[in-house]
Amino acid sequence: MKKVLAIDAGGTKITCVVINENGEIIGDIEKYSTPKKIEELIKLFKDIITKYEETIDMIAFATAGAVNIDNTKVESSTPNMPYGYNKLDFSSLSKKPVFVENDANCAAWAEYKIGAAKGDKNTITITLGTGVGGGFIVEGKLIHGKSGRAGEVGSMKINGRGRVCTCGRKDCFESYASGSGLKMTAEEVAQTDKIFKKSIFNTKNPKDITTYDIIDGINKNDEYSKKVFSIWKNDLITGLINITNIFDPESIIISGGMGKFINTKEIENAINAEIVVSPVKIKLAKAGNYSGMIGSALLAINKF
Repeated sequence: MKKVLAIDAGGTKITCVVINENGEIIGDIEKYSTPKKIEELIKLFKDIITKYEETIDMIAFATAGAVNIDNTKVESSTPNMPYGYNKLDFSSLSKKPVFVENDANCAAWAEYKIGAAKGDKNTITITLGTGVGGGFIVEGKLIHGKSGRAGEVGSMKINGRGRVCTCGRKDCFESYASGSGLKMTAEEVAQTDKIFKKSIFNTKNPKDITTYDIIDGINKNDEYSKKVFSIWKNDLITGLINITNIFDPESIIISGGMGKFINTKEIENAINAEIVVSPVKIKLAKAGNYSGMIGSALLAINKF
């Protein structure tokens, strides 16, 4: 049975573990702080690989950023990765085959193979965290596009409220439907709606209200918090309606930290009431916290 050293490369931490061809984790999961300099990051990668190189068949990376069509390098890395990350040729890190893929695509593949989307040939995984990521499976194939950058769903424009996204553009789906988007909605409502004066958070600076404040406020029946979350939820639904109408998937899988705050049946009913294609199922991810590594390993095996 083939074994893959899977490495999740994030801006805060590097996680690694060996995974078999069934998507099962073998051995202990290791975690390291992400170095600030590219030279230190490369050394860490090589040290990790050297430790396992003789006992595994290949190495698979799940990483933030757009990955090239050959799965050998990250072409546009995120700001929280060391400068020069997009110059790294991952295939140079080992004598064994090395595979690299966008982390959202990896999570989507894991959900398709062993998670909530198992059995669905057309499925989309949307990751709702600090940002918004997406992975698209069409007729059992991961969609890459001509350059490998397909699935950048966070950059889809959804309305005209003029909100500036972290990418510098306005009205991206990510700037409304992410955890950061919920925080921005909380600030906007606090600054423009009289409902904030009666909120349990009315002594706070609107800029200091967090996503956790809003969830806590909902649990305490705070009307301001409920209104903020309702706006966020409707923005999320708007984006998912657009995606469903375009791709006509059997399922949309919600992963990421924000997923635990939504009622999937409520979201599903709202989407199916508006779409012009066949009904879609909305499900929470099941592949677990290490779906990126699992997906990268299974994709690597599929390629090599």
